[in-house]
Amino acid sequence: MGVRFLKMAVVYILVGICIGIYMGTTLNFALTSVHAHTNLFGWATLALCGFTYLRFPKAAESTLAQWHFWLQGLGLPVMLIPLTLMAHGYSPNWVTTLKHIGEAVAGIGIFVFAVNVFTNIKAMDIHANHKHDISL
Repeated sequence: MGVRFLKMAVVYILVGICIGIYMGTTLNFALTSVHAHTNLFGWATLALCGFTYLRFPKAAESTLAQWHFWLQGLGLPVMLIPLTLMAHGYSPNWVTTLKHIGEAVAGIGIFVFAVNVFTNIKAMDIHANHKHDISL
């Protein structure tokens, strides 16, 4: 599961960097919020979740991790695409509603991640993993 999150994170950093290059080249910074959300909620959050799942296999193998992957994986684009439209001045009610749905779905995904961490990661897992790392 950790690898899946890291690969999804890399897609978001590529998109985020392209948005940044576009803004810098055109000197049009209308997409600043899209750029920030893509890099932070996409790249940084997904990468940290991916590394967490790589470090703690019990959490990665849980049903909660599956739910987290799909909720965040579906919620982010549903949030970012309408946000892009809104940044360009196109914001009819259906677009803002779609953005709110995407935010809610991705947010629930992070909530599921939090439940997974508190349920499936214990302090003793750190020590057990650390001993394993040293033997490599």
